[in-house]
Amino acid sequence: MNRDVAHACTVDVTDRQKILAISKPWLERLVRRALAAEGIEQAEIGILLVDDRRIAKLHADWFDDPTPTDVITFDLSAGDVLGGDIAVSTETARRMARELGWTPRQEVAYYVVHGLLHLTGYDDHTPADRRAMRSRERAVMKAIGLPVPPRTPSRRKRS
Repeated sequence: MNRDVAHACTVDVTDRQKILAISKPWLERLVRRALAAEGIEQAEIGILLVDDRRIAKLHADWFDDPTPTDVITFDLSAGDVLGGDIAVSTETARRMARELGWTPRQEVAYYVVHGLLHLTGYDDHTPADRRAMRSRERAVMKAIGLPVPPRTPSRRKRS
């Protein structure tokens, strides 16, 4: 990765959960690699790790839905700088990882990639948009050296 790109991308990880031990440096590297895979040279990204109770509160406050969800993305982009906050439920990640047969850390990585793709313009509201987004998620995960997400019809719609 180009060093100038790494310095132009700031990543702030805030951990407000006790469900999973997630290394902040690992998560920061993951975000930077995913941004590089998308050709993003300037970004300010915040990652918030929370439990289901906290993500349900965010979901209620911002989307009028009091249920927990896996990931919520807030686009804060300005000008040429991609910006946003991505809230991730590690509790949901742990539960889904068991169901899907991979690690909670891989599920968290998938949620972060999903959130980053929302910031870059991907959406998943229509079946065609969802197929395009899933295809790009798999490509980015592979590009950054992570396993391709398991496919299952039970994957819930993300915010």
